[in-house]
Amino acid sequence: MTIKNLFAKSATAEKVSEGLDLSDRTILVTGCNSGLGFETMRVLASRGARVLGTARTKILAKKACAQIMGDAVPLSCELSEPGSIRAAIDAVQEPLHAIVANAGVMALQEKSVMHGTEAHMFINHVSHFMLVNGLRDQLTPNGRVVVLSSGAHAYARGKNLDFEDLGWNRPYKPWVAYGYSKLANILFVRELARRLPKGQTANALHPGIVDTGLWRYLPEDNATKMKNSFSLKSTEQGAATSVFLAAHPAVANISGEYFNNCSIAKPSAHAGDEKLGKRLWELSEELVATL
Repeated sequence: MTIKNLFAKSATAEKVSEGLDLSDRTILVTGCNSGLGFETMRVLASRGARVLGTARTKILAKKACAQIMGDAVPLSCELSEPGSIRAAIDAVQEPLHAIVANAGVMALQEKSVMHGTEAHMFINHVSHFMLVNGLRDQLTPNGRVVVLSSGAHAYARGKNLDFEDLGWNRPYKPWVAYGYSKLANILFVRELARRLPKGQTANALHPGIVDTGLWRYLPEDNATKMKNSFSLKSTEQGAATSVFLAAHPAVANISGEYFNNCSIAKPSAHAGDEKLGKRLWELSEELVATL
């Protein structure tokens, strides 16, 4: 079975999981209360998986889990708060067959710093670095880690490429800061793949350009103009690659890759820089140790 063009670009999460029986699997999904996270949780649960759905509050997670058919367990995990991340890690007392790091923020218009780290980088990368590594002992021998990145990772390049400045003391540019965090997602996955034991996998993905709550930080006219300039995917289509990587047998032995439209894609040259990935891992470890 080849994974290239296995599914059409327009395929939905339901289509790529058609016929799968996930009744023996437990999968954690962050950001389950809306957008891609909700659709990912809904489809995985509809195929029989037990889904641990996290949201910023237990109330939001409960509300989301109550809206779907299947086994969905609500968990609180506020990704901007290390204490909440640790509590979520402690709450998971069962084997995990997959972790889908879905939650994130995009294009914050003003610089925000959390625990000494620029907000995009903290929420999109550091928090999931902390969560995933905290749950690695819970991963089954064939467990999978799936991290949502973005084609915007290519915005991090040239003079902007400086992981030594996690607090972003240079001039702030929202899309560059976002791209920087999405590059970090790919570098994290590649380095994690090198560190996982044989059988476990880690992959990153671009979900496509989807009209979700991520756009809420942009001025309305700016967001409308940008959306009109792209070919948007529906939420159902945007969740396809996440579900594919979390559950499909075609990718059971593939690790350290970047996917788009359920196929391996080529990321930026920086995303394949092994030395850069190792340095980011070291910096992330140092940061998490202080939290």
